Amino acid sequence: MNRIREFFRTFLLFELVKGMALTGRHLFHRKITIQFPDEKTPQSPRFRGLHALRRYPNGEERCIACKLCEAVCPALAITIESEQRDDGTRRTTRYDIDLTKCIFCGFCEESCPVDSIVETRIFEYHGERRGDLVYTKDMLLAIGDRYEQQIAQDRAADAAFR
Repeated sequence: MNRIREFFRTFLLFELVKGMALTGRHLFHRKITIQFPDEKTPQSPRFRGLHALRRYPNGEERCIACKLCEAVCPALAITIESEQRDDGTRRTTRYDIDLTKCIFCGFCEESCPVDSIVETRIFEYHGERRGDLVYTKDMLLAIGDRYEQQIAQDRAADAAFR
């Protein structure tokens, strides 16, 4: 008897009919798919995305080359070189972040005493080759300059949250 039942299930494509019935039941329900380039999903103000280096309001870069972010990075994605300036302060000559290594943990942002390195809410970036995702000091400063208003709002909201 089981053999006959299995034969008819196979012959009548029972699984296919069952799948089509499930599709039919959900065919006219409200769609939950987001059409990505046109629609954006809500994003937390504490989202950790692309890195940026910030400047003081007078235009001077904030990074004092303390190398805490380099030391605390678990993925060893940050490389910093520094030199002393004529006025006795220390500033970076090289600040590179390799985003292929970075795990976006936020430790670099947490360890910075002058709030220089931040992770923005930008997630729409790409690289076609491995070297495209190594961000240099100039690139990070340009990102910081471009999105400073949003970064300042997020930092204020984060400070209010704490």
